[in-house]
Amino acid sequence: MIEIDPWGVADIKDYTRLFDEFGISRFQEIVDRIEAPYRYMRRDIIVGHRGYEEVLKAMNERTKFAVMSGFMPSGKVHLGGKMVMDEIIWHQRMGGDAFACIADMESHSVRGIPWSKCREIGLNEYILSLVALGFDPDKGHIYFQSGDKRLRDLAFELGKVVNFSELSAIYGFSGDVNISHMISVLVQNADILQPQLLEFGGPKPVVIPVGIDQDPHIRLTRDIASRMRMFRVEKRFDKDQKPYISVREKQAGKEALGAVASRIEGPKKVYEMHIDVFGIEAAEIDRNMQKIEEIVRTVEQEYGGYGFFLPAATYHRFMQGLTGGKMSSSVPESYIALTEPPEEAARKVKRAKTGGRVTVEEQKKLGGLPAQCTVYELMMFHLIDEDAHIKEIFEECKNGKRMCNTCKSEAAELMFSFIKRHHEERERAKDILNGHEIYKQWF
Repeated sequence: MIEIDPWGVADIKDYTRLFDEFGISRFQEIVDRIEAPYRYMRRDIIVGHRGYEEVLKAMNERTKFAVMSGFMPSGKVHLGGKMVMDEIIWHQRMGGDAFACIADMESHSVRGIPWSKCREIGLNEYILSLVALGFDPDKGHIYFQSGDKRLRDLAFELGKVVNFSELSAIYGFSGDVNISHMISVLVQNADILQPQLLEFGGPKPVVIPVGIDQDPHIRLTRDIASRMRMFRVEKRFDKDQKPYISVREKQAGKEALGAVASRIEGPKKVYEMHIDVFGIEAAEIDRNMQKIEEIVRTVEQEYGGYGFFLPAATYHRFMQGLTGGKMSSSVPESYIALTEPPEEAARKVKRAKTGGRVTVEEQKKLGGLPAQCTVYELMMFHLIDEDAHIKEIFEECKNGKRMCNTCKSEAAELMFSFIKRHHEERERAKDILNGHEIYKQWF
């Protein structure tokens, strides 16, 4: 059994078990349908998803969708956090309305970080690096949880459909957990659903790029989104196994149900709490369900509902710690921070654990183990864009033609250049953000 803890550090070695144990879908099954997929997608670094098909459909049809993820300001931003930033930025460039949250309420309640420190870390570590990597703040949304009243109001509304027993079952909360910690969970649910509010264009597919440790939040938010709906649209079958569509009223009332019925064309029967729509060919069921879903969402909003889509998520692999095992904020040698000196980053690469053999002779004879090498992982995840070059490195290592010193020297040089360039881009980000709303609010 794999245990997933959103506030711990997961150590997952067999990602294939996630598909069976948690119902996560394999991302590689849909990657061929993505126009110009990002390298994390091409290289099986993003391993799974929930509901990404809706986002992909919107992306390919050039209709509205959003991307959202958050960062808890409790320490330095490192390459693991960069992965989420990269995915937000890629979706923004693909046409998504992009949301980046600084989860200071979570950091304050779970980690005990003072508010002033949350703001300092949030800005100087996360926001500056996000913009330096390519996030467009003029076309996207950057916010602190504690400064967003709309978010807190939504969290309060969501709290009406969630109870303590449920949170305890999902997160293992005991009787001594503080109330603020529980509230921070609802705020994170609101973070995920906020892009679908009318102020941001209304209901739309939304993707949340995260590590697999955040799946409990995603599953809970998908459940909450469903509970907040006024109607449920289902495909059913009659006694002759002919399909029909049923619209079930959950919490809308007769007037709203009547509004839905008046807008659905074709033969139908209207009951006290549901509508059955008949006469649809089997091949047309899915297309008609989509049309009816659009009608239902419009009516829900007219009657004070939200009409939420179930939020989607992508799940990427965790990076190994440079010293082997888990990456830990308490072990500086295990990670590379985006804000550390380039010389220090390069030094860490040269000292990192590799997948090499004990001796050069053994390496030439048996080949290396690139899948276990943190240096190869750095190049595959962050430092080399060309797939052909990455494949060449993998094959040469595996076949014993490439030695570890060669990889370390190349990776260290690339890391030095990347961190140095990133520092320069962070300085430019300060100019971009000067006078931006996020500065006006807090600084």
